[in-house]
Amino acid sequence: MFTGLVETVGRVVRASGSAPRRLTIRSSIPAAEVKIGDSVAIDGCCLTVVATDADTLSFEAADETLARTTLGALKAGDGVHLERALAASGRLDGHLVMGHVDAVGRVRTRRMKESALYLGVAGAPEVAALCAPRGSIAIAGVSLTVTEVNGDEIFVALVPHTVAKTTLGEARAGTALNLEADVLVRYVARVLKTTVGIAGGSDQGGGLTVEYLKDKGFL
Repeated sequence: MFTGLVETVGRVVRASGSAPRRLTIRSSIPAAEVKIGDSVAIDGCCLTVVATDADTLSFEAADETLARTTLGALKAGDGVHLERALAASGRLDGHLVMGHVDAVGRVRTRRMKESALYLGVAGAPEVAALCAPRGSIAIAGVSLTVTEVNGDEIFVALVPHTVAKTTLGEARAGTALNLEADVLVRYVARVLKTTVGIAGGSDQGGGLTVEYLKDKGFL
């Protein structure tokens, strides 16, 4: 489990193979503080450390991960967000991030408003359906607050600190980014879907109706 607060931006030094794909990343995280088997989020995708060196960490990404995230497109020189798993004694800043990417979206809108950079990320309607203004979303592993949702486009505002400490300031129209919806919203949506037909279907039928709400004492 993670918080969406990026520890550092690492650089890919090697990306090779296909099944699995091996990624070796140089970062400022001391190798002595990381052991084989540890979990590290790379642009929001949780991977397991398989090897360490003086200043690099190596990971392996399986086919499913490559198909559902941006990691398969990484190449030497690319910058990536790194965050080690949250310690039980740590402070929970940001929000609860699982490191399980829901979908890949692409930047559709980029604009400056005073000192803030506003990005609109689209192409993942299943994630947009789980977002609401002032709610949380992880974009490339960065915990951000949703400012607006318009159809399948999710808008966030980046303050200068976030732009300086992450790679999101480099994002342009078409840039692919890993998206993870708030895990709490994800499970609420699942419960509603399987009990009263919310979010596109039902295992038991019916849909959420005024009659249902009255029957359960909500009205």
